[in-house]
Amino acid sequence: MFQEAEADPQLSQDEFKKIEQHLRIQLVNEQYRHIALKDRALLILVAGIDGAGKGETINLLNEWMDPRHIHTIAFSEASREDRAYPAARRFWMKLPAKGEIGIVFGSRYTSLFKEAARKNPDLEALEQDILFVKRFESTLAANGVQILKLWFHLSREAQQARIDDLLANPSTAWQVDKLDLTAHKKFNSIRRASQLVLAGTDAPHTPWVVIPSADPKLRMVRTAQAVLASLKVGAIRVPVFHEPDSVPVQQPQVKWLEQLDHNATLSKSDYETQILLLQNRLAQLVRQKGFQKRSLALVFEGADAAGKGGAIRRVTRAIDARQFDVMPVAAPTPPEMSRPYLWRFWRNVPRRGRIAIFDRSWYGRVLVERVEKLITRASWTRAYDEINDFEQQMVEKGTIVLKFWLAVTPAEQLKRFKARAHSPFKQFKITEEDWRNRRKAKAYSVAANEMFTHTNTSVAPWHILPADDKHYARVEVLKAIVKALEHAQV
Repeated sequence: MFQEAEADPQLSQDEFKKIEQHLRIQLVNEQYRHIALKDRALLILVAGIDGAGKGETINLLNEWMDPRHIHTIAFSEASREDRAYPAARRFWMKLPAKGEIGIVFGSRYTSLFKEAARKNPDLEALEQDILFVKRFESTLAANGVQILKLWFHLSREAQQARIDDLLANPSTAWQVDKLDLTAHKKFNSIRRASQLVLAGTDAPHTPWVVIPSADPKLRMVRTAQAVLASLKVGAIRVPVFHEPDSVPVQQPQVKWLEQLDHNATLSKSDYETQILLLQNRLAQLVRQKGFQKRSLALVFEGADAAGKGGAIRRVTRAIDARQFDVMPVAAPTPPEMSRPYLWRFWRNVPRRGRIAIFDRSWYGRVLVERVEKLITRASWTRAYDEINDFEQQMVEKGTIVLKFWLAVTPAEQLKRFKARAHSPFKQFKITEEDWRNRRKAKAYSVAANEMFTHTNTSVAPWHILPADDKHYARVEVLKAIVKALEHAQV
């Protein structure tokens, strides 16, 4: 893997001059083609041996291309704010839009290299981290992000010579820090660790390219050639990435919605008693000190006029308005469409101590986008795994994820539609789209049943509730939330 790089190959000044101009012209031309097409984002991950000239090379790459469409992203240790969210969030937030180029230093790989370089690494934890990275990169690649990973490498002798040269010149000595000095002593362990990580995370859709870095001229040429090759690729290679346990199990198709008892009711007096008790209990639970170590994500889906808004209001009445956010989810905006599907939802995951309530959610991909044929079958079938991963990451950070589907019979829905149409206070709630969706009720039912089958997990369960009786549905929602919070011992 590193044989060529550790031979420290050189490029003469004459050879460099012959290549430089033509390479720069090609780079700029391909960059502008990339900007015009806006069919994908290019994400360049930069890593390598300390002292290999990574920073210099990327600075020069910005000079050779239009820097207005290049975003350099440097990740250091996670801040206190970062640690209040799932670990992956800060990486999602920095993803470039389609047509843009993002250059990343200090990516998710930093922790991998550190663990692998330890004297006695935790191989099981390392394997899990590698699996996470592979799944993350596969999700990005399948959603319009092309990934190029550059590893800058040189021999131990060349590393020491480069450090010595930098230290000898007062104008460059600042580029050498303590890590550079200690890295030389740990060259062999770092080399071993990098071999392990690169081999474990290399894939056709997310390749590693080793850049020989002893000679600055050759280093720049190889970097530019790698970027150029990525820009010239006609389309992103869609990953064929499924660990055995990540493939959705083909369970027997359960007709979840057809099994509901729509005769479930609750008297007005019982409702008024129970709702107050449950709201009071909810208010207490989210104000307890233990909840500050957790967060709560509530997802509301269901048929139009099923009572999602009413159920949400009964939840929020029990909570301090400063503690929650309600996110109504509509069609994605242009900035959202220019990034992977889950990007806009990662922006709104709740931090520790807060509550996020989603009126519609990320399940639109496997519901409306599927039924309306806005995306390919491959996209919505792949989304089951992507959604489960997303929810799993929230749960691992301490988020309690509860998903509610409110279901009404066609007759009750029609009754509510007509009532809305004749009410001056509710006319805004009924649109032509609602009537159109009603005509596609069977297709939405099929999609919902399949969605439940693939995404009803132990960590993020679905609560499928009959909602012909609004009182019954509202109480059941509150019961589920209170039960989950009590079980979590907040």
